[in-house]
Amino acid sequence: MLAVGAALGAGHLVAALISPASSPFLAVGDVVIRFSPQFLTEFAKTTFGTADKPVLLGGMAVVIAVVAVAAGLASVRRPAPGIGVIGGLGLLGLLAVVTGPAFTWVDLAAPAAALVVGVDAFRGLHALATRAYVPAAGGDGNQAVSRRILLLGSSAAVAVVSLAAGGVGQLLSGGVGDSRRTVTDRLARARLVERAPAIPPRAAFPELGTPTFLTANPDFYRIDVALRVPAQRAEDWSMRIHGMVDNEIVLTFDDLLARPLVERTITLTCVSNPVGGPLISTANFIGVDLRDLLLEAGVRPGADQLYSTSVDGWYTGTPTEVVLEPGRGALLAIGMNGEALPPEHGFPVRMLVPGLYGYVSGTKWLTDLELTTFSADSGYWLERGWAQKAPIKTQCRIDTPRGFATAARGRVTVAGTAWSQPTGVSRVEVRMDGGAWQDAELATEVNADTWRMWRASFDLPPGSHTVQARATDKNGVGQTEMRAEPIPDGASGWPATIFTVA
Repeated sequence: MLAVGAALGAGHLVAALISPASSPFLAVGDVVIRFSPQFLTEFAKTTFGTADKPVLLGGMAVVIAVVAVAAGLASVRRPAPGIGVIGGLGLLGLLAVVTGPAFTWVDLAAPAAALVVGVDAFRGLHALATRAYVPAAGGDGNQAVSRRILLLGSSAAVAVVSLAAGGVGQLLSGGVGDSRRTVTDRLARARLVERAPAIPPRAAFPELGTPTFLTANPDFYRIDVALRVPAQRAEDWSMRIHGMVDNEIVLTFDDLLARPLVERTITLTCVSNPVGGPLISTANFIGVDLRDLLLEAGVRPGADQLYSTSVDGWYTGTPTEVVLEPGRGALLAIGMNGEALPPEHGFPVRMLVPGLYGYVSGTKWLTDLELTTFSADSGYWLERGWAQKAPIKTQCRIDTPRGFATAARGRVTVAGTAWSQPTGVSRVEVRMDGGAWQDAELATEVNADTWRMWRASFDLPPGSHTVQARATDKNGVGQTEMRAEPIPDGASGWPATIFTVA
């Protein structure tokens, strides 16, 4: 176990110094994510939510520990089994790095260091253990005791150095704080050509249990496949717009800041959100209008897909016609709620297209935009059975009362959230215990690209009750009752909550 820990610590440290994505432990986790069956991926997201990645890494650590213990027990008499297992784990890490989506030859350094350190540490510790527990010639017990003390000291040293290497590697791989502070300061001084209107006082009912209208950055939902949040400084960022265009464009972060900046209030929601689920949030985003950039590049006829790539190699395709739609408001975002994008939400630059689920439009840590066709290239989730085009469905959610909660008898207020980007919500209806539908009171609308809160009140007798809700968009299209799972293009159905009046 100490030798495997030394290997992981060394690999993580070398990766942080050279190429953070090449950490063998994280590379293996990335392989697990990329090749997991769809049902397992969805189970992890719906069961663990934003904690799915720590759960995966913790599970990997347990499995590796069990393998290490088994290898150690098999190596009591000779070191070959342990060396073989550590070598196998090292080769597995090497293979995971080589097959990564953003592999370069320099990425071989971290898994190679892990393999060498792991094998050497095991050979050395095994030799010490063998000598420590074999009586010295002539039966000198003092020598045996001194060797055991040496073994314990060496083991402790390996443990400390391994933990230190892993910890230093973690610190080095996440250092964008200074760059973010600089961007936040520059945004505070920037002149915006379009500023988001102030949020009206009655845009939400948080006193009744709905969310606040704007979601604080730490509370904003996060769903992606990145085990390690990419740590790229704004001053090192660049992006190319190329492919089926008349004029290829290369942009640095300073180039973006020099362009007209706009601020827009946008609600994002994940295609994996179940009916009534929590994977939806709203923020004020600052950035550059993406449509203007594409018009400047000159999109050629037939380029029906905007293919975007992340720093870590993730990729997706967005319908070009949607991005170019006047008034759609697609952004290359660099700010969120008055500060630079948080690292986990795409710092330094991410893409946003209101009205589309994020898996086809919300590329974080953006580094490349290619105008191409859907027949030529497929996105990450399209390859895994999800839909090619993913307009957000009209949905609503019951925020209060919570499921199986107990409410005081008398007049009970039901409150929740509805969304239908980019059309907007015109109506929410609520019914109790299968009775007649009742119109809910809608909160003040901010814009059609954001969620809308609602509330309704009922006089209820003691006992168990079931409340349902449904929304209608501004085109008069109602939320369908037909239940559907998130895959392939988003969940549908009327949310329902059971609660008790006492």
